This record gives sequence, structure tokens and C-alpha cells, in this order.
Amino acid sequence: MSKNINLYYVAFTLGLIALSGCSSSPEEDAMLKNQGPEALYAQAKERMELGNFNGATEALSALDSRYPFGPFSHQVQLDLIYTYYKTGKTDQAIATIDRFTRLNPNHSDVDYAYYMRGLVNMDVDKNLFQDLVGIDRSDRDPSHARQAFDDFRTLIEKFPESKYVADAQKRMVYIKSQLAKHEIAIARYYMKRSAYVAAANRGQYVLEYYSDTPQLQEALEIMVECYDQLDLAELKQNALKTLKLNFPDSSYAG
Repeated sequence: MSKNINLYYVAFTLGLIALSGCSSSPEEDAMLKNQGPEALYAQAKERMELGNFNGATEALSALDSRYPFGPFSHQVQLDLIYTYYKTGKTDQAIATIDRFTRLNPNHSDVDYAYYMRGLVNMDVDKNLFQDLVGIDRSDRDPSHARQAFDDFRTLIEKFPESKYVADAQKRMVYIKSQLAKHEIAIARYYMKRSAYVAAANRGQYVLEYYSDTPQLQEALEIMVECYDQLDLAELKQNALKTLKLNFPDSSYAG
């Protein structure tokens, strides 16, 4: 057998091993039905450690439905939140988070649930936070990004001493910048269509709500240009004054 054929069989075997770790066999599913809470939870944890989040979700869901008030109930729900997040099951993750925070407001790990709510919503809008093959995705609907921002803010307000606060704050800064980019993208879209009032309003929105982002300069420049096109001299001068004060090197400030 040639070296190339040997490599083919090795790759094929490794592929089968990888697939077997990502799903549960009928025999494993049958075993789940006959296991007690301790065994079920051990099975779920093992699958999580192996990165088999679909299989872990199956075990955790079985445990949650069969033993809703068992010794692992709270941890099962927290683990379910994570496995739902890892498998992209947004609705299930949010529902589990909301149920946990509603029923366990004083739990020692409730801050984790609030933090995960932000991560889940942020993950839904992951295309808003990255460029795909060179195409700027800032023109996408940012509703989940806004919700993620609110989720992180809720965490910080409710649990200022939480170990998740520092990361939540960094994510809020990042989200705010992306939301500002979204407004700028829409403003540019309107300008191309000579809808200068709508474009100026988007710039004004950035000025009011995202003034601490890198997009402020571009927002002010858009406002100056749009007010000029609309022959609104006073508004143009006000925007230009603010632009010169904050960004004296802008080409519009010359």
C-alpha cells in the first residue's frame, strides 16, 4: 500500500473518531433513560470536557426534566446555559437564563447567568463584529448587539463586584463602537441617495449617544457635509465648530 493511501485511511479514521465524539449513539441515548441523577450528571460533565456539547445538552436536558428539584438542579441549569450557547441554541439559552435569574435571584452564581445573557446575544450578532471576506458587516441589524450591551450593563449595575464585570465592560466598549459604525454605515447609505436630512440625523445620533467612540469624527464630518447640502448654515457652523474643537486635523476643519 502506498504512502498516499495510508494517509487517506488515517484521515478517514480520524474523521470517524471526530464524528463519533460529536453525537450520541442510540445505545447511549437508551442508557440516559435508565441512569440516576449522579450518573447522568457525570455523563454530561464528561461530554462537556470532551467538547461534545450536543451530547452534553442531551444529558443535561434529561437530567433537568427528570430531576427538576434534584441535588444538581441549579448547576444543571447553569451548565445548560453554557451548552446552549456553545451549540448556538439562542432561544433555549435565553429562556434558561431568564428562568434561572427569575427563580434564583440570590444564587451565588446568578451573576454568571446575567453575563452569559450578554454573550448569547452578542454571539447572535457575531457578523456585526467582524468583516467577512473583506465586506464590512456594520450595515446589519444590530438589535441583538444593543440587547447584549444592555445585558452587560445590567450585570454591572446589579453585581458591581462580580468577577465578570471587567470583561463585560470591555465588551460594552467594543459593542458601542460597532453600534456607532452601524449608524455611520446607514448615514453613508443615505448620503449616496441624497437623503441628507436622514444622514445628518444619523450623525447627530452618534454625537448624542456614541460620542466616546472613534466614529465621532466621521459623524461630525457627515453632519457638516449634509447641512451644507441642505443650506442650513447655522447647523453647519455648530457642527463645524465642534469638529474643529475636537478634531483640528480634519480636512473639513481647514
